[in-house]
Amino acid sequence: MERRPLLAGNWTMHTTIAEAEALAVAIAQTAIPADRDVMLAPPFTALAAVGKVLAGSPVLLGAQNVCWEPKGAFTGEISPPMLRDAGCTLVIVGHSERRHIFAETDAMINQRVAGAIRHELVPLLCIGETLAEREAGLTFQVLERQLREGLKDIVLSGAGQLVVAYEPVWAIGTGRTATVDQAQEAHRFVRGVLLTMYEKNIATQIRILYGGSVNPDNVDALMAQDDVDGALVGGAALKAESFCRIINFK
Repeated sequence: MERRPLLAGNWTMHTTIAEAEALAVAIAQTAIPADRDVMLAPPFTALAAVGKVLAGSPVLLGAQNVCWEPKGAFTGEISPPMLRDAGCTLVIVGHSERRHIFAETDAMINQRVAGAIRHELVPLLCIGETLAEREAGLTFQVLERQLREGLKDIVLSGAGQLVVAYEPVWAIGTGRTATVDQAQEAHRFVRGVLLTMYEKNIATQIRILYGGSVNPDNVDALMAQDDVDGALVGGAALKAESFCRIINFK
């Protein structure tokens, strides 16, 4: 069965509520082909407002992080029920900025994945190597470790419960993009690891997105690769024109 593409826009720490609403309106009003999914992940302050804009549209609402507990004394965190209340169905977990700027460990990311799934949110688990790790020939070791540790004790009943995003850290916001061959090679490896962790009918259907300076000029070539099932888009998702072109990849 063919995997349905997912184009996800991660707005990171950008947009006021008014700016987020305007951007969401512009994206929701574009013609989105029926054979693909689109998700927007605004900052927490704009989730509810963007959720209202997207209500009734095919565009999905996602969040940029999630705590593993449903409530409690966790200052600065946001819980799965809070995200669901705002209209979220997906949540980004383990983004490289969370790993490298805020020192989130594989174990913490695993807790976040588990918390999301317990509350019927789909985690979009990000994995990826740094430039130093790639140059040292450690790419596959890093990806396998992050996958196995991030998904430790995570039981899936279906492929729709999880999305994985390969984001080479050296290509995020740098303008550098992995070549289509590098992206396909990494995605094929990730698929192989998933096949050792889950039943074949689940592992072959989990969507693996590419994230790393995706833009209107390179999206078509990336999406033509056999194991690239979508894109996690950063900077190019902050402008409706560029993100809508990505949504409408050919």
